[in-house]
Amino acid sequence: MKIMSPADLTRLSAKAQASARRRANHNLHEELADPIQRLAIAMEPDTLVRPHRHPHTWELLYPLAGRFLVLHFNDAGEVIARQILGEDAAVLETPAGVWHAVLSLDPGGVIFEVKHGPYMPIAEQDFASWGPLDGGSKVADLLAWYKRAQLDERWAG
Repeated sequence: MKIMSPADLTRLSAKAQASARRRANHNLHEELADPIQRLAIAMEPDTLVRPHRHPHTWELLYPLAGRFLVLHFNDAGEVIARQILGEDAAVLETPAGVWHAVLSLDPGGVIFEVKHGPYMPIAEQDFASWGPLDGGSKVADLLAWYKRAQLDERWAG
């Protein structure tokens, strides 16, 4: 039996808070080659999840601690869907190929992710060209925009 206790979530959050990327994950799947990837991801509000897509798989998200803003974008970078997990939604599935981004709204946030494997790093063409690189000078601006972005809006970064 595999479990994650509240104490495990607290430890994972502390690990994210101490990391340079401000996130940490705990895999429940045994190997990166497993056909279904299952992992808890602790994310702090100042971590960047660059707008990206997964051409080969859907992605299911479930908040374990805290709230998370999930944005979907069209190919032009306009917001086509906006949802707050842990507040007005309990589970969210992003279809394969849809551009999306996730923002932790609360310190100590942990989200559970399920998607098809095997694990594949996101290819450069699957990051939105308009999103800044991690560590860039525009990251704080993008994160602030995520919080206020509404349908049909596009980041002007």
